Amino acid sequence: MNDFSLLETLRWEPEAGFVRLRLHLARLSRSARRIGFPDPTDAAAKLKEAVSSATTARRTRLTLDRLGQIEVTTAPFAPIPEGTTWKVRIAETRLDSADKLLRMKTTRRGVYETARAEYPSSEVDEVLLLNERGEVCEGTITSVFLDDGSGVLRTPPISCGLLAGVLRTELICQRKARVGRISVHDLTAGTLYMGNSLRGLIPARLLS
Repeated sequence: MNDFSLLETLRWEPEAGFVRLRLHLARLSRSARRIGFPDPTDAAAKLKEAVSSATTARRTRLTLDRLGQIEVTTAPFAPIPEGTTWKVRIAETRLDSADKLLRMKTTRRGVYETARAEYPSSEVDEVLLLNERGEVCEGTITSVFLDDGSGVLRTPPISCGLLAGVLRTELICQRKARVGRISVHDLTAGTLYMGNSLRGLIPARLLS
């Protein structure tokens, strides 16, 4: 538990402030309790300080280490052009559904970086990861959502071995998404979306 930090990536807008701030802070505190990290009581203040002079949208990255140290960095945020559809492929790299750390967002990114490196960025926009049972889990930086025609998006359960994404949590709470296992075959029978709190829902197309 000494070789990584907890991580949150948020979007800040001049008018709206931090998008889904409450959910991000709740996930950070929950993860810290589960692995014995100090409670990040001053996370909100650190975030506010980091964007105090900002006038345009920012991508904001916060880390919390095992000593309770919080670091915040920001960079300009460029939204994805409207009408964009991401090209997606499935990685050979597999996730281990028994790995509880996959349920938290951390700087331990090795398995995701390995999966992303399987395809050149010129060929795909995101890479999907399956677990050891061949169940769809998540993308390297996104949660998976499937429109199967039921009127509610389907997203894989945490028990498959995946991050409890903030956008995912929000959509489930709003009853716009429900938890359900997704097979590779399912992906060809519905409409695929990838999404995270930073960028929202993005239509995607699975390449064979």
